[in-house]
Amino acid sequence: MGYPHPIHPRETPVLSQHFGQAAARTYTGWVERGGYQALRKAIGMAPDDIIAEVKASGLRGRGGAGFPTGLKWSFMPKDDGKPHYLCCNADESEPGTFKDREVMRWTPHALIEGCAIAQLAIRADVTYIYIRGEFTEPYHVMERALAEAYAEGVLGANALGSGKRIDMVIHRGAGAYICGEETAMMNSIEGRRGNPRIKPPFPRSEEHTSELQSLTNL
Repeated sequence: MGYPHPIHPRETPVLSQHFGQAAARTYTGWVERGGYQALRKAIGMAPDDIIAEVKASGLRGRGGAGFPTGLKWSFMPKDDGKPHYLCCNADESEPGTFKDREVMRWTPHALIEGCAIAQLAIRADVTYIYIRGEFTEPYHVMERALAEAYAEGVLGANALGSGKRIDMVIHRGAGAYICGEETAMMNSIEGRRGNPRIKPPFPRSEEHTSELQSLTNL
């Protein structure tokens, strides 16, 4: 969508209900609209309980598959001794899509709050918000909102006075279409060229390579 349109009588806005309200971009304005209450609740819950509640809500992803959010969060390995990361794909490189950028433009703290809850649920150490390089306005809005969240104690070593650490980093991409694909996005965050990684089976066997060559020669 472009600039927020008048709400139709039969329309029930959820994510877009505060679009067009300049105050909703700020920490104070977001709190006045009920912001960060969900995060306060999540901070007091065990990670598995957060996942269970999200599963019960029926919340689904906004992509084409509509994959159940809580189920996806439950796939994250637990207690394996390895560092875990949450990657928020805000690249939105698909032509004609305008959902993510509008959330970042108008309600940046909503994205930060959602990422913080997800980070707690999957026990991630850091969240990386990957923003498309051309999103100049959303990038600056998100940058200001993240600085506010740290300054107000929402994020950091003692998030909302809980003693729990929640850290986030905004990573601005170089504008490559392929970086909307998850493995290419991770390559880009790690400072490499954004190429999709080889899909299963792993490792590629000689037999599998020979089959691909045979198909190519047909």
